[in-house]
Amino acid sequence: MRCPFCQNEDTQVKDSRPTDDKSAIRRRRFCPACGARFTTFERVQLRELTVVKKTGRKVPFERNKLERSLDIALRKRPVDPDRVERMINGIVRRLESMGENEIDSDQIGRLVMEGLESLDQVAYVRYASVYRNFREASDFEKFLGKMTGTEEDEVFHEEP
Repeated sequence: MRCPFCQNEDTQVKDSRPTDDKSAIRRRRFCPACGARFTTFERVQLRELTVVKKTGRKVPFERNKLERSLDIALRKRPVDPDRVERMINGIVRRLESMGENEIDSDQIGRLVMEGLESLDQVAYVRYASVYRNFREASDFEKFLGKMTGTEEDEVFHEEP
């Protein structure tokens, strides 16, 4: 493993232990060249996944990109990081077990929406605003109306 600080290729593992959900191995590493300490995670990867974008462009699936998008949706929300990690692991496992190497970006978005809906309603709406490309406040009103089961005109209007 290359040191992220000095790029030395000879680092030493000082400690290894499984993560809480047993889905990865956490390794504490030490670089003898610069003295830096850092952590790496080793996860099982069942297959190489490729994401097919709406434009048809194909890019390698990146777990970190999924994590970043969830971090943005969940920013300043009272959600336990362990629950988020379990959700990410679940999404990745589902994608890998679909039997396909190429996954539509819409499919990933639906799985994230599904997970966020039960995890945090505010994050769910935040993510939906980007995923569904909301352009106006009325888009939020319609979405919230569907979420709560109320009609569109009843969402934000009070009776006189």
